[in-house]
Amino acid sequence: MNLPLLQQREIEAQIVAPLFRAFAAEVGEAKARAILQCVVADLARQSGCQAAQSAGGNSLAHLALAVERWRAGEALEWTVLSQTDDHFEFNVTRCRYAEMYRRLGLEDLGALLSCNRDLAMIEGFNPDLQLTRTQTILQGASHCDFRFHRRLAEPTTNPSLPPTPIPPEPRTGETDSGS
Repeated sequence: MNLPLLQQREIEAQIVAPLFRAFAAEVGEAKARAILQCVVADLARQSGCQAAQSAGGNSLAHLALAVERWRAGEALEWTVLSQTDDHFEFNVTRCRYAEMYRRLGLEDLGALLSCNRDLAMIEGFNPDLQLTRTQTILQGASHCDFRFHRRLAEPTTNPSLPPTPIPPEPRTGETDSGS
């Protein structure tokens, strides 16, 4: 039985929050947050890999199919702004995840448990994709701005190796004798 993601996150939050508070009391809030962030990021990368498998690929078109799971049970309302082979952009205008964290009194953990996992999830889904998001409803914004793009190809040079010298062009009239 597959639970809607919103329901799954609510169950997780009700388990994780008291554990987090107990650990924070023992090791300090900053260290507890750092540990929780690492664990959630690892889980999100694994989830991204699984989402790519379930979607049958890891292109932006496949991502658009995969993120539909986030909306199950009317968890999100969004407007797609643009979708091409190179980018997928949408704004979330209602987030029941944020509403749930507020209702549970866990607004301070909501970003760690949900919002922040999106960046790691995309790494697992396809490391050649990038998510840019500048605001979230949970932070108090009117909407969450999701901007997924294919990363531009970067030169594959190793800075620890010297550049390969390019041999000079033969001068006019000179030929390579092959000897």
